[in-house]
Amino acid sequence: MIGVSTYLDPSVRWGVWHLPAALLPAGYPRLVRAAGGLTAMVPPDDPAHAAEVVARLDGVVVAGGPDVAPERYGAAREERTGPPAPERDAWELALIEAALSSGTPLLGICRGMQLMNVALGGTLIQHMDGHTEGIGAFGTHTVKPVPGTLYESIVPDASTDVPTYHHQAVDRLGRDLMVSAYAEDGTIEAVELPGPPWALGVQWHPEMGEDTRVMAALVRAAS
Repeated sequence: MIGVSTYLDPSVRWGVWHLPAALLPAGYPRLVRAAGGLTAMVPPDDPAHAAEVVARLDGVVVAGGPDVAPERYGAAREERTGPPAPERDAWELALIEAALSSGTPLLGICRGMQLMNVALGGTLIQHMDGHTEGIGAFGTHTVKPVPGTLYESIVPDASTDVPTYHHQAVDRLGRDLMVSAYAEDGTIEAVELPGPPWALGVQWHPEMGEDTRVMAALVRAAS
């Protein structure tokens, strides 16, 4: 059972309803299913409950989403940084801490990788260009694994084209994290802990592609 964090949207319309909603793009459960797992949606909640929630899961995915509040890593907000999502920041930081403390396998995707870095004391680049195809359009670029890393053991290809959509990235690495993949422009594209616990973050969006290897590795670790 793989728990995937969700958006919390204050106003969503479907049918005759216009209500707050916990949302998760369908690509996430589709990818978990294709990798051999089952998905539980994990919407923002009281951070005090995070350890109890993680204890009921076999693996945790912190999904993509809004920018991490720069106040979380001691930086001033820049002009192109997106609006804050304080409930989600607090909840997902608590999920990450609970997963690491309990040894529950953890995968961070895009924002999830950035938040893993922040949780461990790292910082972020608040804006960069060239990693999308425009507003609402995923791009594709090449990532290369770092030899000897967990990521390279999962995806041993010399290079891989991945679906990407982000304008922020890891700057200073968090405590104990190591880089496990780079983009051709030098952007950090994957980070991991030497482990245990099993903890990997990828900057791209595997749920938007057909390559199940990263998620399948999480499912194997979880089982």
